[in-house]
Amino acid sequence: MLDILIIGGGPIGLACGLAAHKAGLTYQVVEKGCLVNSLYNYPSTMTFFSTSELLEIGGIPFVTIRNKPNRDEALEYYRRVAVSSQVKVNLFEEVLSVTQTSGHYDISTTKATYAAKNVIVATGFYDLANKLGIPGEDLPKVRHYYKDPHYYALQKIVVVGSSNSAIDVALETFRKGAEVTLVIRDSEVSHRVKYWVRPDILNRIKEGSVKAYFNSSLTEIREHEVDIQTPEGKVTIPNDFVMAMTGYRPNFEFLKNMGINLSTDEKSIPQYNPETMETNLKGIYLAGVVCGGMDTHLWFIENSRVHAEMIVNDIVAKKLD
Repeated sequence: MLDILIIGGGPIGLACGLAAHKAGLTYQVVEKGCLVNSLYNYPSTMTFFSTSELLEIGGIPFVTIRNKPNRDEALEYYRRVAVSSQVKVNLFEEVLSVTQTSGHYDISTTKATYAAKNVIVATGFYDLANKLGIPGEDLPKVRHYYKDPHYYALQKIVVVGSSNSAIDVALETFRKGAEVTLVIRDSEVSHRVKYWVRPDILNRIKEGSVKAYFNSSLTEIREHEVDIQTPEGKVTIPNDFVMAMTGYRPNFEFLKNMGINLSTDEKSIPQYNPETMETNLKGIYLAGVVCGGMDTHLWFIENSRVHAEMIVNDIVAKKLD
């Protein structure tokens, strides 16, 4: 029987594995996709807001000549950490259920069944997109994920949102020759946008290179056009692709099926002890951005990597009692 079964092979899941190994605990990391799957699915051109030092896990240096590393450098770093430290991680194996039995948990996956005294849920939030809930959202031209700007060259693009992901999409596709329209529900571009990017999009909007509708919402999508509700009324414009950069959310159904309590408000924040990261279920812990519920901007790699040692320290302390 394992001491710990870790669900999620992202940076925080790997950090939990490293901490468990250091403490002499038996563990297994299970990831439903590739290694650091969420990072792999980030845009190919993405640059982190954080410095490399703040992305390090397990005390292993992240060496880069850039002030802020990009996606490819992060993928290489975490792969090298996993390989050099011989992290026990099974990839392309999805956890289907976690069932409490006498004194431990049975974890069923698409490939095996495990028994573990403790479970760490480090599943992130990038797998489920927040939907617009409007007619036409199921059309093939609507995308909730973005990989590369070249695909949208010379096309008419509507980008929904004003966060980092939306602004990156707007600027990058514009620079590949797309005709870009931003639809923003607020009165301005979000102040959370990276400080070196925000002036760029504001200048593009000011000069008219990128059209922006503020205090507005996309109301219907059709094959060759879209409707936008603006303060001045409904506007219909021709359109080839809709990039709905409306954010993502944790898999709440998975958490609830395990028996983890969620707050009853719209944030759906899971219940856990902030000193130990243990949930309302004894022996089940949360690590990383999954802790924030719908407040996905609260936790990042740099401020949640400490969860690994907090959890492992609590497990070790309980073993000594």
